[in-house]
Amino acid sequence: MSALGLKDIRQSPDEVLASGEYPLTRRDLTEIAAMIYADAGIYLNDTKASLVYSRLSKHIRNLGLRGFREYCALVSSPAGAQARREMLSHLTTNFTRFFRENHHFEHLKNEVLPGLINRARAGGRVRIWSAACSDGQEPYSIGLTVLSMMPNIADYDFRILATDIDPKILALARAGVYDETALETVSPAMRKQWFQDADGAGRRKFRIDDKVKKLITFNELNLMAQWPFRGPFDVIFCRNVVIYFDEPTQMKIWSRFAGLLPEGGHLYIGHSERVSGDAKHHFDNIGITTYRYTGNNTTKGR
Repeated sequence: MSALGLKDIRQSPDEVLASGEYPLTRRDLTEIAAMIYADAGIYLNDTKASLVYSRLSKHIRNLGLRGFREYCALVSSPAGAQARREMLSHLTTNFTRFFRENHHFEHLKNEVLPGLINRARAGGRVRIWSAACSDGQEPYSIGLTVLSMMPNIADYDFRILATDIDPKILALARAGVYDETALETVSPAMRKQWFQDADGAGRRKFRIDDKVKKLITFNELNLMAQWPFRGPFDVIFCRNVVIYFDEPTQMKIWSRFAGLLPEGGHLYIGHSERVSGDAKHHFDNIGITTYRYTGNNTTKGR
């Protein structure tokens, strides 16, 4: 097995793993997997062949290419830099919803925010990071939770950073416009207070209030690249993302998060994820996929 979990292409490079309009061979999948791993740390193996085919075949057609061989040649060349970025957008999963895994928001509201809001009221600085924000429903859920406790929080030094690797999905996040189905997990009171009708073709659309937007800065960020900030962050949300990385990459990410948290800071992760590697010795698991940083971390500051 290779580092990406794929069989050595010398065994059967032309084996067709998925087919339809274009055949997807093991060689094609291996090359695509290597590029995605290098660019974003995302781990693909041959069980993902059908997903890769379904996500990329229409894109190949729109580019006017004759199949995956030509596509691999394009995205691995300097001339295909934009197509390679779009490949990443097509292969990343952006499922989200407001107040997803609501126990995190209940813990945030009841156990974490009271102290952070008191600090802000006293003139202190508070920072929360939504590290894979998708179309904005996670950071807006954080903002709505904060505003439910202190409606004028924007008057204080209390800010939320929201980042994602996909510039297209970030554009949707900045717009903050959602259809009715997206708001099903938002309480009627919050819907009435913080969302306004927006013009939308077909299904009814709602726009989140500018007072919520004011709390949040959206930036493009690849978690595998250098992070252009030093923190500290009092709270980090990174949920259902690290699961797509291989184990060495996961351990690196956990340690990097630890390096941005102060003692007593909180980390919320996805329901199928667990903090691993050296970092696990510096976090207390205090609830369902909820961690408190205990300090004394030799990776801090790296």
